[in-house]
Amino acid sequence: MAVRLEQIQPRSILLIKPSALGDICHSLPVLDFLRERFPSAQIHWLVNKPFVPLLENHSSLQSVLQFDRSAGKKGLGNLLSSTWSLVGRLRSVRPDLVIDLQGLFRTGFMSLATLAPIRIGLGDSREGSRLGYTHRVAIPAGVVHAVDRYWQVAKALGAAGPTPAPRLPIPPAWKNEADRILAGLPRPWTVLGPGSRWVTKRWLPAHFAEIGRRIVAERGGSLILIGTPDEAELSREVNETLEGRCIDLTGKTSLGGLSGILNQADLVVANDTGPLHLAVAVGAKVVSPFTCTSIAKTGPFGQLDRAVATTVDCAASFLRECPHMKCMKQLTPERLWPVIKKTLDEVPR
Repeated sequence: MAVRLEQIQPRSILLIKPSALGDICHSLPVLDFLRERFPSAQIHWLVNKPFVPLLENHSSLQSVLQFDRSAGKKGLGNLLSSTWSLVGRLRSVRPDLVIDLQGLFRTGFMSLATLAPIRIGLGDSREGSRLGYTHRVAIPAGVVHAVDRYWQVAKALGAAGPTPAPRLPIPPAWKNEADRILAGLPRPWTVLGPGSRWVTKRWLPAHFAEIGRRIVAERGGSLILIGTPDEAELSREVNETLEGRCIDLTGKTSLGGLSGILNQADLVVANDTGPLHLAVAVGAKVVSPFTCTSIAKTGPFGQLDRAVATTVDCAASFLRECPHMKCMKQLTPERLWPVIKKTLDEVPR
């Protein structure tokens, strides 16, 4: 007799979603549902090493299992040893329910390796990962936002109603780090995130600088640059154009500290990348330029009206490289400015 997912009562649940930052944020509603639906269950999350600090103090989790993605780059022996160690950690939490929201060969293997009796994956999982599942959850046809896509698992387990927005609690330590950094800076606090791993997502630094100039001219306050260490050059270019009037925190905060800063920001302007979706999860108001990606699929959930897309014929192509990048010139600061101004008008003076 087939197992009815809405009737199961697991004692230990393993959520597999190793990366990336934005995708982890998109998965948070599923975690909240699992805690509410199974209040006595132990819930564990497998995540890539850099993102462990984001989840390790989450009140809904009993533990965070660390996955070192770089292990395979250190030779075959290290890869085999690391894989065996990982399998041992996966089995140590004795999961009777595994949910794989990544849907790749690696995570399908991890799901199978747990030996859990119920292993759920998404219907559009790739690279043969579906072979590791006992159940696959269908994804609706058409354009589906990433948050709604992951939420299909919650619906299969009995969730009702609309998809809730991602929410990430801010521990006191994160708030304290943010308070220390922001102390004495005049408001409003506007965070600028000019970076992205994809070149095709990177709205021009000159555009970010122009937006920064307009905000300071109209509202004053402080401009704060954020990003990873390898995005420092992009932030430097913005800051130089603004004649050093930004507080450049690129690569200088912990992930928790960044979360605290985003939580307290009056406005966040960032590309479609991890910090944008982290800002949404911690409750910030965001405005975002969209070039090669789709607002309907990966826009700031709950704030899609604050995302502005290019109108070139190749918009939302999801190409990581592009020979012309004409969207960057077409999506001008003038197109974002009305949305930014409206959002800033909602901030108390």
